[in-house]
Amino acid sequence: MVTSKERRARAGETLECRALRIMQNETVPLYLFTLAAGEIEMVADVARISRDEAGKLIGYQRPEKKQHVRQIQAYLESGDVLFPNGLIMALPDEVRFKSSRGPGTFDGLATAGTLEIPIPADPAAPRPGWIVDGQQRSLALARIANRDLPIPISAFAASSLELQRDQFLRVNNVHPLPANLVTELLPEVFTAPSPRLSARKLPSALVDMLNQDPKSPFHNLIRRASTDPDETRQRVVTDNSLVEALRESLDSPSGALYPYRNIAAGTTDTEGIRHLLSTYWNAVRNTFPDAWGRSPSESRLMHGAGIRAMSRLLERVVVHVDLRGKDPVAAVEQELARIAPLCRWTSGTWEDLGLPWNELQNVSRHINALSNYLVRAYMEAQGPPR
Repeated sequence: MVTSKERRARAGETLECRALRIMQNETVPLYLFTLAAGEIEMVADVARISRDEAGKLIGYQRPEKKQHVRQIQAYLESGDVLFPNGLIMALPDEVRFKSSRGPGTFDGLATAGTLEIPIPADPAAPRPGWIVDGQQRSLALARIANRDLPIPISAFAASSLELQRDQFLRVNNVHPLPANLVTELLPEVFTAPSPRLSARKLPSALVDMLNQDPKSPFHNLIRRASTDPDETRQRVVTDNSLVEALRESLDSPSGALYPYRNIAAGTTDTEGIRHLLSTYWNAVRNTFPDAWGRSPSESRLMHGAGIRAMSRLLERVVVHVDLRGKDPVAAVEQELARIAPLCRWTSGTWEDLGLPWNELQNVSRHINALSNYLVRAYMEAQGPPR
């Protein structure tokens, strides 16, 4: 039996594997081959989601699930192992496939041959491949004693990070990913994997814009999947609440954001949307300074229920404001002053709802009740239409 150590020694800086090449796509070859458990960490890294210093999204994986990894490791070390569910990898374009010689190398579906994967000489250097599916399994495999356990690998050759993220979302569409991970990845994917996810692509991009724009009241307040664990305490707004609020406004013909979309041309006035959102939410911050920027346990304005309800109020308020006027933020503040005395974001009881401030929950029943109350109170304060 040839061990993985012997195979590496013979290959030098190139790992050679017997493989099948399948051309499902004319430009992106698919390879099926086997790696020993000890070779996986030589070939591929886990692309955990994070952001670089400029705020650009990098990676696409979810965090490690330690209990899940321990369970897989315990099974792999139990003795009688059958492990058919391998890994899916993205490999660089630099990999080379050499077709075997002689008849019978192609059966009409797949070509037999040898796959050559370049391995960096420096152990600390980035690996040539990325694990698209099987992160938890790969972590378990890296910790088992049997380094020669053969593991089935399915890989596609594409250095494009967008394609890798696209495949990651598609592969994990059956086993749901954390919602905030999906919404943060979507703007980085050229084509969303399904109509449901596609509808969340633009809202997620707008949330990114609100989080990264220094002029936005949400600047560095939104918690996304890539947020550094050391910063989670100060990121008090969950991205899903904002994504859903924006999606609601963009999709409804009566929504305030709907006119900014040119359905026929497939374009969106994102600068106009940025101006509208920044204007409104800056006014919200100025109207409720004691409630802004605090954790949801201390302020229901930053809670999912508060974000969704105030987003629905936006639909009523902005139609009464000249967003191109001299001071549109002050104009929105005047409109919000109509309902400000009724709000109980950090203390007291919402009289009309019969709920203490901290009993509002991020559930449809409470979101709808609070939204209806604020909209109704705002309209009543305006008086009959002239």
